[in-house]
Amino acid sequence: MLNPRYLLACILFLTINAADAQHFALSRLFYPNLTLKADYTVPSSLDGTRDYGYSRTGFLGIIPLQSEVQLGYSLRKKFDLRAVHTVAIAQYTQIQPTIDGTSIPSNGYKTLSLGIIRLQASIKDRLWAYGGGLGMTETNETFFSPQPFFWGGAARMHILGLRTQIAYGSVIAYNQKLRFVPVFGVNKGLGRHWRASALLPFVANVNYKATKWFNVDMFAGLNGYSGGFQFQTPEEKTLRRENYRHIKIGMSANAHLFTAINISLEAGVTTFRQLRTFNSARENLTSYTPATTPYIGASVRYITSRSSLSSRFIKKMGLGQAGINW
Repeated sequence: MLNPRYLLACILFLTINAADAQHFALSRLFYPNLTLKADYTVPSSLDGTRDYGYSRTGFLGIIPLQSEVQLGYSLRKKFDLRAVHTVAIAQYTQIQPTIDGTSIPSNGYKTLSLGIIRLQASIKDRLWAYGGGLGMTETNETFFSPQPFFWGGAARMHILGLRTQIAYGSVIAYNQKLRFVPVFGVNKGLGRHWRASALLPFVANVNYKATKWFNVDMFAGLNGYSGGFQFQTPEEKTLRRENYRHIKIGMSANAHLFTAINISLEAGVTTFRQLRTFNSARENLTSYTPATTPYIGASVRYITSRSSLSSRFIKKMGLGQAGINW
């Protein structure tokens, strides 16, 4: 499963990039789109005697729900122009670890989540991003013992020029325990073709836009998954949970084809990995540190420009043409 804090970070990361209409991430926010993704991590030493690897497949969909520009009048007798954009985020991920090349069904997980992101910009309050969502993880063997999670957060963005924006906020998430994390983001144009973006402590990215249809990303980020399920033993019924975290460092090549399709190939290494299994009393059952290993991945994103709602919003805000800016 994609960590819910990381999921929110990715969405807020898109809002930072959206301020520049020429950046390739704009259409992800303002047009319905669906991303299908798969990646494979090369097996590496788990404990000196066994190898550990995993594969991941899934999709992420973004659907605009509301796009409008509103004119308001405050108690101080001042006019305020406010733009509101709301999107729904749906995600499904399937993760299958392997031990010595063997896939064990009880080690595999699936996750499903649904969230809402709201962008609000006004002359008075500048730009805010709010988000929240619910989800569940479950073993591949059943649908009857899910582990729920939820996430939420807010970030405020300041535009310091056409090529520089900063954002700061906080994320709260429950996934086996409650966590609160402050975040800071920056989006900075570096010359005509380069752009650096980061949402710390989750992800940092440098993008090189070679042409209108081809760009390259170099990135590093915190990622992982966690899940839970119940299983029966002769002695008692136990809730077993498993965590996996790593830092991902890699590059991706992205090509935009046929107006609405983006293809991405990705490769890199995963390091600083931790694999932990514990029970409902939070007592460790097993704890491992898998070795650093390469990974490869690919994704296909379909973006439609048929949303008249989003097209009208972009025109009114002066963000660009109704088409997709990649």
